[in-house]
Amino acid sequence: MEIIDDELINFEAHGAAPLPIADEQGYVERDGARIWYSTYGSGEPVILLHGGFGHGGNWGYQVSALIANGYQAILIDSRGHGRSTRDARPYTYDLMASDVLAVMDALHLERPTGVVGWSDGACIAMILAAKAPARFAGIFFFGCNMDPSGLKPLEPNPTMHRCFSRHMQDYAELSPTPDEFNEFVEAVSLMEKTQPNYSEHDLAQITVPVSIVQSEHDEFIRHEHAEYLARSIPNAELVLLNDVSHFAPLQRPEQFNTAMLAFLRRVLPQTR
Repeated sequence: MEIIDDELINFEAHGAAPLPIADEQGYVERDGARIWYSTYGSGEPVILLHGGFGHGGNWGYQVSALIANGYQAILIDSRGHGRSTRDARPYTYDLMASDVLAVMDALHLERPTGVVGWSDGACIAMILAAKAPARFAGIFFFGCNMDPSGLKPLEPNPTMHRCFSRHMQDYAELSPTPDEFNEFVEAVSLMEKTQPNYSEHDLAQITVPVSIVQSEHDEFIRHEHAEYLARSIPNAELVLLNDVSHFAPLQRPEQFNTAMLAFLRRVLPQTR
């Protein structure tokens, strides 16, 4: 049965679909932080990078789809998110991108890897594509900006509130610093307001295959910005998801997964 949770009522109450038992999980000690990761299934590797304030478990609906289609799903809790720790330095997308590379090194991921990024995770993914293109087969870039002009004015709504409520509950349960949620939100929000700052020239240097994925009702990202990214990145495609918002992987996972898998089959064609 198709899952539809447009208002995130189920997500607020229960979270995403439960994750299967991991084949491997652990931490990578990296530059003042412990970065949590887990892997599921076998086949061509696909890293899933979650959005701001969330954690890897938000990808529950996508992990099962990847395993069923012959991929290895790799989850990483970004620095300071979920089970991962951080030091006192400000958050930066570049630092979190370097954490992903450290996890890849620890897992001995030497062949090109697919990356699915959502919101802040998409920004991290794009930076990875720019900094280490040989290591990546393609970037599925969902719901994100690459400079501050891509952001809409913030207009909170009940769906956003429910997502934030779930993030707050999960942070209290998973984080090594469960009482510091407000400080965490303040620090991540500062990063989101001031970063990234990629120019059109920077975007033109990206050589990894990229799919710019934009929801019809995204609360945060201007549609025009998604079009600009697709024009500016060589050979990038623009994919539109109808009837969903910034939370599409949770709202209508079947629709999101169909677009995700179509992209992965194109950039990782050896997968069944």
